[in-house]
Order: sequence, then structure tokens, then C-alpha cells
Amino acid sequence: MLGALILYMVYDDFDFSQFWGELRNMNLFWFAVSTFFGVMSHVLRGWRWKLSLAPLGYNPSSAVCVNSVYIAYAANLVLPRVGEVSRCVILDRHERVPFAHSLGTLVMERMLDTLMVLLITLVAVAMQWPVFCKFINEAGVEVPGGDMLSSPRGLTVILLSMLAVAILLFLFIRKLAIWKKIKSFISRFMEGVLSLRKMKNGWLFIIETVGIWFCYFMQFYLCFFCFDFSSDLSVAAALLLFVGGSIAVVVPTPNGAGPWHYVIMSIMVLYGVTKTDAGTFALIVHSTQTLLVALLGLYGIAALQLRNVRRKK
Repeated sequence: MLGALILYMVYDDFDFSQFWGELRNMNLFWFAVSTFFGVMSHVLRGWRWKLSLAPLGYNPSSAVCVNSVYIAYAANLVLPRVGEVSRCVILDRHERVPFAHSLGTLVMERMLDTLMVLLITLVAVAMQWPVFCKFINEAGVEVPGGDMLSSPRGLTVILLSMLAVAILLFLFIRKLAIWKKIKSFISRFMEGVLSLRKMKNGWLFIIETVGIWFCYFMQFYLCFFCFDFSSDLSVAAALLLFVGGSIAVVVPTPNGAGPWHYVIMSIMVLYGVTKTDAGTFALIVHSTQTLLVALLGLYGIAALQLRNVRRKK
């Protein structure tokens, strides 16, 4: 609902006739290469997940790990942030990997992915500082409650209130009969989070992490060559756009729909691309990438079902 509202606001006065024209004339070769990198980012994420489970004594099938990633990203299109849970459920059902252990490894992966985004952001901002400053100035938003947060007294009150609520919840849960189950879950969860310390092939894990984000970037960057109006944009410009889009998808809308379009359009205009062309680029790229995620999700479901049928036979 939120994504649809933002999309309506962004494309309220958009001329869709140019959208269909650019869609028919886009360079399909570069689109195919971009799609290849999009698929490989999912494959590498599945391989990396298998690697992170090895220190815990699990050796799930690579195909199941990859297909669970396909399904997870497709599930996020239906209900944002539910994909991570579905990955763990699939691995529990098909490979008997405890939910808490697999969820812990996912948290550890997300922490590293966040670090990668921060590093890429620092590089992009350093390379495109003037453009970044202009974007921030034009899209600046005043934070509600900013005066209270900037006040030491107000900040202290907020932190103490949060601490009091946390202690109250802890005391309440401790008295419940399921406390032992919760402690067991937390113990397994932390084992998953700390699995990287026991990893023998840590170098491979790092290579696959870098590979995932390289594929993400290439999937986005190669789309520039699909259209005449964006083919001359630099790698540095692509990096800043990529960072902006990566941060925008944090908003809980299907595949970042709405915020992603707004950020991409706003930054492309700063590089001299017309608003109509920027809107066309954002709409085509996001739509095709979302369609890819949905198709991979359907493939993942079919592949796992076929695997079950073969096992029964």
C-alpha cells in the first residue's frame, strides 16, 4: 500500500507513451547480460549460506540453498521481510537444519551485507561528493522530534524508557513456561551468528560476499547501456545511484517500489537526464528486475517440489 502510494505520487504527471517506446527499443543484449548478473547474485548468496552453515555441522544441498534464496526474494514481493523466515523454514523442512541455527547465520550475513553497503556508500560519496550534497539539499527532510533527540535530557529520557520496557519484557518472559525453549532458541541463534569464527574457508566466504555485491552493481550498471539517454553515464555516477537505490529498498515496500524510483529519478536528473527519461529508466529497470525475482521464485518452488517427488520415488 505504501509503495503504491509513493509510486502514484512520483508518476502522477508522467507521460507513459515514452515508456512503451523505450521498452520496445531497449538494447536486449545488455539487458540479457544484466539479467545474468542478477541470477548469479542469488546463486552466490545460496552458496555463501551453505558455507556459513558448515561450521555448525550442517551440509545442506547447494540446490536447496539457492532455490530457497529464489523463493525468499519472491516472498518479499508479497510481504516485505518475510523472505528471511521462509529461507529458514525451507532449509528446516528439506535439510533438517534447525530454524534457530539458520536464522542466526542469516543475521550474521545481513550484518556483513550492511558493512558492504557502508563501504560502497563511503566510496561513492567520496567520488561524487558535489552531486551527493546537491541531492541531500534538494531532498532534505526535517526529522520529527529532532529537537528532543538533540537534547541530552530528552535523549536520556528516551533511552531510559526503552531500557525500562526491555527489563519489564525480560521479567515477564522469564516467568513463562516457555522460558527454557526461548533460551534454547537464543543459544542456537547465537551459534549461528558466531559461525563465521569457526569457518575454515573464510577467504571463500569473503570472495562470495564481494561477488554478490559486484553482481548487484553490474546488474544495475549494465542497464545504462540499454538506453541511449543513459549510456554515457560514468561508473562513478552508477555507483552513487546504486548506493541510493540500495538504501531505498530498506523501506518495507515490495522490492523497494516507490522509494527506489524516487531516489533513482532524483539522482539521474542531477546528472543531466531529463525527468521523463529518468522516470522511464527507473520504471523499466525496476519492473524487469522485479519480474526476474518473481520468475526465479516460481522456478525455486517448482524445483523443490520436483526434488520431493524424486525422493519419494
